[in-house]
Amino acid sequence: MEQRDAQQDKQEGSEKIIVGRITGVYGVKGWLKIFSHTDPMESIVDYSPWYIRAEGRSKAPWIKVKLKSGKRHAKTVIAKLEHCNDRDEAQAFIGSEIAIEHSQLEALRQEDEYYWRDLIGLRVINQQDIELGIVKSLMETGANDVLVVVSEGADGKAEERLIPWVMHSTIIAVDLEQKSIVVDWDAEF
Repeated sequence: MEQRDAQQDKQEGSEKIIVGRITGVYGVKGWLKIFSHTDPMESIVDYSPWYIRAEGRSKAPWIKVKLKSGKRHAKTVIAKLEHCNDRDEAQAFIGSEIAIEHSQLEALRQEDEYYWRDLIGLRVINQQDIELGIVKSLMETGANDVLVVVSEGADGKAEERLIPWVMHSTIIAVDLEQKSIVVDWDAEF
């Protein structure tokens, strides 16, 4: 399962998946510091081209840029874009979102592998056919990933359930076509 929740964005008929953000500059030769949503974090540099736009500007067009080089550096990732050769040019990119096209995603190798973005919004139903809610997000915990499932409580307020992502134990079946996940989970939890 792909780590972190990459967001989706459709613009001009092409689906974009946000995989990171440019957070700063590194050195004086145009290198950028990258916050990556991929796991491992350095795998963001395996994608090229990138599409970038200013963060929070969902109406702005994506700009296609080619990655010249990139690598993990200490606890972050650094990258160099083509035609970005000094610190001043690099500073113009700070705060930009980084996206790729859906077609750039690696094909999943196993039947029980899923990208997090494909699970968000699915209905969660237990084996007693009780609907527990909708997958709002996923999170890493160290031992295993966890589904964050939201439903409306009796008082009309949103309730959250945390359900461990353990295939063939807690997670019984995932049906992307039916937009549902069957879980072995008590409705009272």
